[in-house]
Amino acid sequence: MGGPRPIAPDVESCAFNLPFTATLCFDSRLSGESVRHLGADTFEDLAEAVTSEVTVAAILERAGELTMLHACGVADPEGAVIALVAKSGTGKTTASSQLARTLGYITDETVAIRTDGTVVPYPKPLSVKQATPGAAKLQVGPDELGLRLAPDSPRIKAIALLDRIAGGDYQLPVIEPVPLVEAVLALIPDTSSQAAVVQPLQSLCRLIDSVGGVFRVSYSEAADLKDSLAPLFLRECNKGSEVTKAWTPALAEPETEPAAVHRARELPSEPIPAGWLRRCDVVDAVEIGDDLLVLTETELTRLSGIGPVIWQSAQRPVSMQTLASRIEARHGLPDGYEALLEAAVDGLVGRGLLLRG
Repeated sequence: MGGPRPIAPDVESCAFNLPFTATLCFDSRLSGESVRHLGADTFEDLAEAVTSEVTVAAILERAGELTMLHACGVADPEGAVIALVAKSGTGKTTASSQLARTLGYITDETVAIRTDGTVVPYPKPLSVKQATPGAAKLQVGPDELGLRLAPDSPRIKAIALLDRIAGGDYQLPVIEPVPLVEAVLALIPDTSSQAAVVQPLQSLCRLIDSVGGVFRVSYSEAADLKDSLAPLFLRECNKGSEVTKAWTPALAEPETEPAAVHRARELPSEPIPAGWLRRCDVVDAVEIGDDLLVLTETELTRLSGIGPVIWQSAQRPVSMQTLASRIEARHGLPDGYEALLEAAVDGLVGRGLLLRG
């Protein structure tokens, strides 16, 4: 018979001194066949570990191919998806379990978006907290909660940052636009493997443009979200509005060129004279208004003030005197500028954005 060949688990290596065990077998395009052996003291602990392993494997399998937001996702009957971005433990699952009783359930974990805006559903069991502190989360199937199936061909319609207000006075949901630079700064930490995407910052800015900007949803109770989110399903994207303030690439990189190739080309291996500076390899960079966002392999940095001029001037080795003249042309030079310039350069060197000769 045709079809995928089942992978036989290595039973002996799964012999833990634990009452609950499982063997997971993956047929990955990245590393071929892969096997994970798990064990736990309780079924709930094992189920949580299995869910986590499968989710991580799925994310790694699509790394560099999809933009993956840490978000719950729900869709209307026409397939329009709202991604509600939030950190673990701050309300994604509760929002999913409430909203997907009347909307299609996309996921409570990762909203995965292709470059054309279509969404890959990941309707995993919902990870529900137990009343006992420290207890493993219960893995509850969407059918058990009465959640609706996702419609065919879902497509991203809106992205919102969930901001649950715990304690204090009760508040009906409030939706407000988030400036582009703040949206990127908020979203990058809540993505999976975004640095592996070609032009990760530019790709994210294009996605934000395509949905007409990012919004913040402040609320007290998830049960109030359904009616409040309706305008996000209905609104027409207004590209070029104040919400999607203009951005430009800060690296002269062709769209199809891998980041590693570009970095090798952009930064020549010429020596840096003593006391001079040159910028380090980076993954991507974009200008948004007067700000410059620079993404390295490890972090995203926002440069403002004289920071963008310094970084942009140091594509090739540059002296402090040249930096001062370029800053003067853009901003002018105050009294005592030498100390300010030295402090700014030290900060960029410390963050791994500049090399000093």
